[in-house]
Amino acid sequence: MKIGFIGCGNMATAMIGGILRRGIFEKNEIIVSNLTEEGTRRSREKLGVVTTLDNREVAEKAKLVVLAVKPQFYEEVIMQVKDLLTPEHMIVGIAPGKTLGWLEEKCGVPLKVVRLMPNTPALVGEGMTGACANDKVTKGDLQQICAITDSFGRTEIVPERLMDAVGAVSGSSPAYVFMFIEAMADAAVAQGMPRKQAYQFAAQAVLGSAKMVLETAMHPGELKDMVCSPAGTTIEGVRTLEKAGLRSAVFEALNACAEKGKRL
Repeated sequence: MKIGFIGCGNMATAMIGGILRRGIFEKNEIIVSNLTEEGTRRSREKLGVVTTLDNREVAEKAKLVVLAVKPQFYEEVIMQVKDLLTPEHMIVGIAPGKTLGWLEEKCGVPLKVVRLMPNTPALVGEGMTGACANDKVTKGDLQQICAITDSFGRTEIVPERLMDAVGAVSGSSPAYVFMFIEAMADAAVAQGMPRKQAYQFAAQAVLGSAKMVLETAMHPGELKDMVCSPAGTTIEGVRTLEKAGLRSAVFEALNACAEKGKRL
């Protein structure tokens, strides 16, 4: 096996989907473990990869192992496979708060360790991933990891000290964007628009606005000013958002998210 996933929830499924779409690995080169028979059946039917109920089998058969379980289960899972790990293994953590040093210490052997912070838009090929690695990871290793993460979106290499910020600004923020889309749609419904149509208008507006930031390289404030005509409707909406403290609320939400990540 070329790569193994311990756990196969939404994020692992998104990652594997990208890997298969880009042809980075074949289905028979990927092994995933699930907690239940039902999960194993879903992974096999949806992805067509090799499946198991045994986490140890993943560590035995793959040298590149992604820990795709929730942070509270990391130590338990590592203890299950610890005696199988060798310096030839590369362990990839995707949980907030689990540092490179913590992962290497718990693994109990000097091995290659990578931290990733992907996000759920990876499910539609538009993920954003922050990555960092310990000093045992070679340039070639990191290129391989980035090829994987680029298969479901974009990747930026960052120093580990910024990983909590990555978790806040991209890892968790899709939830806040979904709330924003929902709120805009609610307002459109209040104005008489059908719910399904309201979601289409709101979501496409967010998608297009994000694309403008990425592709024009213009400052978001400058792009905002382009929409705000003098004495127009948009600037009135901006005034209302400023009065309600939109910027401060977003600022505080992301700070709270980053601080929580540090405590995990």
